[in-house]
Amino acid sequence: MAAPFRSRLTDWNVSVPLLAILVLIMTWGRDLSGPVVVVVALLLAGAVLAAVHHAEVVAHKVGEPYGSLVLAVAVTVIEVALIVTLMISGGEKTQSLARDTVFAAVMITCNGILGLSLLIGALRRRVAVFNSEGTGGALATVTTLAALSLVVPTFTTSRPGPQFTPAQLAFAAVVSLALYGLFVMVQTGRHRDYFLPVNSQGRVLGTEGHAEPPSDRAALLSLGLLLVALVAVVGDAKSVSPAIESAVAGANLPPSFVGVVIALLVLLPETLAAARAARRDRVQISLNLALGSAMASIGLTIPAIALASIWLEGPLLLGLGGTQVTLLALTVVTSVLTVVPGRATVLQGGVHLVLLAAFVFLAASP
Repeated sequence: MAAPFRSRLTDWNVSVPLLAILVLIMTWGRDLSGPVVVVVALLLAGAVLAAVHHAEVVAHKVGEPYGSLVLAVAVTVIEVALIVTLMISGGEKTQSLARDTVFAAVMITCNGILGLSLLIGALRRRVAVFNSEGTGGALATVTTLAALSLVVPTFTTSRPGPQFTPAQLAFAAVVSLALYGLFVMVQTGRHRDYFLPVNSQGRVLGTEGHAEPPSDRAALLSLGLLLVALVAVVGDAKSVSPAIESAVAGANLPPSFVGVVIALLVLLPETLAAARAARRDRVQISLNLALGSAMASIGLTIPAIALASIWLEGPLLLGLGGTQVTLLALTVVTSVLTVVPGRATVLQGGVHLVLLAAFVFLAASP
């Protein structure tokens, strides 16, 4: 028994997350020198790859759409913890952190992950095919959550500035949780087939492939290591964030751009998992990851921030600015046109990637 255990410890997908956690503990709360930042960044990248590997093991065991749900919720829960931690310790400069992070997550998932998945799927099969019923429902939920939580605060008048009153924030939190819970119930219940991969004739495909599913023990081990890897990803991202902040300031970029960089790092596991699914002609799984992550990012973050606002000092800025609202509206319209046919070419993938590029550029140069 000892020999197999030692051999598992030498596997890169086991040792790297554990080493990343160890380095995280040793460097937490300390000012890092240049060489240490490089080491942490390398372990961060390794933890991302390990998270993708273990997420695929879990997904293979439980099947879809549960596998996509596991990764989306796991990443989002830890992302919420990171946001709340930074807001508690950051003071006035973090008053808009929740808004900036959630909006960045929505743009990265709905344009970056979705666009990359469609592009890879279309390059492989000329046309990327997916279930428009399930994807359309997910997109409608994301749109509603984003509008209620990020757009409405800009236009409310009970308080000055883009913020909710306590009653309005409580309403947004309850609605966000209710919508997210309803979506999960639909996705994993009576309409589960809407979120499974389909072929060019619209018939549902199996997701397990020819390989035997992992044992219960292996799946539980991968689930634990997935959580360890995700904690390492978020924690190490926070550890290197001062270096990122210094680099951003040195490049004369706005402080809010730090949130974009960290969101990109946190969402790397889902991006790589979605790309791998698209390469295997499972575009629907990729879209489940993209839209499910956007939905979880809003549906879990807003309630958590609403609860944390009891202890947080200062205003909580949630409303988007004019440029951000325009980008969100353009993303929603483009996504609807992409999703409705249930088929997409490289053109649709390219359009979404251009929208992501526009978001990153305007975040750097508002």
